[in-house]
Amino acid sequence: MNPDSPEPDRPAPTGDVPSSPPASVYPAAEQSPGAWPPVYGPAAPPRRPARIAAILVGTVLVLAVLGAPLGLLWAALAPATPVLKTPEGAIYADTQPEQPIAADGWFSLLGFAFGVLAALVLWFVLRQRRGPVGLTAAVLGALAAAPVAWQVGRRVGVATFDRLLATAPAGRAFTKPADLRAGGVDWVLGVLPVPHGNLLLPAFGAALMYTLLAGWSRWPSLRPEPEPDPAAFSWASAGTPAPPAAPEPPAPGAAGPPRD
Repeated sequence: MNPDSPEPDRPAPTGDVPSSPPASVYPAAEQSPGAWPPVYGPAAPPRRPARIAAILVGTVLVLAVLGAPLGLLWAALAPATPVLKTPEGAIYADTQPEQPIAADGWFSLLGFAFGVLAALVLWFVLRQRRGPVGLTAAVLGALAAAPVAWQVGRRVGVATFDRLLATAPAGRAFTKPADLRAGGVDWVLGVLPVPHGNLLLPAFGAALMYTLLAGWSRWPSLRPEPEPDPAAFSWASAGTPAPPAAPEPPAPGAAGPPRD
């Protein structure tokens, strides 16, 4: 006992006082040498250019094939335009037909919805490749599906239209299949197709939806991460006994301890 202090003498600490908790507090799999605090979450998948390229090509091809049913749906919903056969060819039956505008509108709505759904599906299917790879796959796939949908949809009923255009007498009324007036494909140098107009809406919908999903993600890496164990943040090791609980106050009316 020190006469100047009621507390018992304690040996002076030796060595440096550690500024971080013992390594046993955190699981070894979640620690990295020299890092404090440890970073939780799954490790990013290894970068393999060949595998990433295969994922991109496969996703683009699948979405491009899905453009065919999108075109059939567009052809079923878009109205055909009434025309009249004349000696010079077919002319619109109405001076200002609304059917071509409706065909463009239906394609725009269906294409945008297709891009949004494609981004949603790829967000969950390619969850380990979320980020630039997933976004690129969604945008390129939707961009490839749009011309496929256009060409498939516009060819539904075109054989009947061409036959009537060639054989029908003058004054005969029939319909022209739906087609686009606000979109198309330009060929750069004769080899590179570049869509424009409402053919870009599927890619725009995919990019917008994927960006929103990334912005609302609760994980910084965009990939699902395990929740950290709250017990792992305790500064006491598992072998340290818990401090004794404070004695409960005496009940009212209870006899106090005997006094000398």
